[in-house]
Amino acid sequence: MIEIYFKTVRDTEFKQISDFRPGSWIYLKEANLEDLSKISEVTNIDIADLRDSLDKYEQPRIEHFDENILFFVRHPGTNEFGLYTETLTIILTNHYVVAISPHRSQLIENLISMNTNLGTTQKSKLLLHILLKITQEYTNSIKRVRASTLGAEEPPKIVDSNAIVILTKNEEILNQYLTSLVPMRNLLETMSSGRYMNFYEADLDLLEDLMIAMHQSEDICSVNIKSIRSLRDSYHIIFTNDVNRTIKLLTAVTIVFTIPTIIASIYGMNVGLPFQGKPHAFAIIMGITFAVSLVTVGLFRRNRWL
Repeated sequence: MIEIYFKTVRDTEFKQISDFRPGSWIYLKEANLEDLSKISEVTNIDIADLRDSLDKYEQPRIEHFDENILFFVRHPGTNEFGLYTETLTIILTNHYVVAISPHRSQLIENLISMNTNLGTTQKSKLLLHILLKITQEYTNSIKRVRASTLGAEEPPKIVDSNAIVILTKNEEILNQYLTSLVPMRNLLETMSSGRYMNFYEADLDLLEDLMIAMHQSEDICSVNIKSIRSLRDSYHIIFTNDVNRTIKLLTAVTIVFTIPTIIASIYGMNVGLPFQGKPHAFAIIMGITFAVSLVTVGLFRRNRWL
């Protein structure tokens, strides 16, 4: 689906229009090959160069085709593929800014609905603002993951599967964030080199702030991954201790109950045995069995096996 927006710096909101007006912002949500064919005609970009924008696993990078610059980025989100980041392609042409998403990008839709002093004709500033929103979204998402992990900071006495599942899921989310943040940092460094586009001085300041924010998000993500791994190691130690304690208990109980079984098996044999002629043989044998079992339990308790 193709949506076209136009806004000057004097306007308070993005206005949706029906024609491809120079200086407009074209947004493709839930994009398909038919939408890409239309954009290829409007922007004179070969459709083969646009196909990667539909790849849900595309990694952040920057490409240059003639006078067109393609920025492949990823931002936090969820979908049915088990991914926690989503593909977003931003294209700067001579006349348009194009945003292509193979899904509905909540980040772009939130930006469109905001009141901002940005204009669609300010292509470089609009690009930097989108990247800044992506960086802020990463930071906020990392903080949410951190908050969900804080409840597990104190290792429980008994480790259940639910706690391990939460840690594993949070680690996977942060790993996906980190694999997107690192190439996006490289993308920003490439932009700052001036090889692909030139920025005004005010935009250069914004780009520098953006790079600092991206570095901070990357560092926070790395620190939280290390924290989760450390906590997971603590869980592993607790889990191993619980298993060892259970095995020791079951082994001790088995030995204690084996003693009466052995004595009962012996007295079930058809041979002459002690106390078989005494009227109180059963009580004597049970007393001896109980005493031996009690001594065994005492030994186990003394050695902390029970």
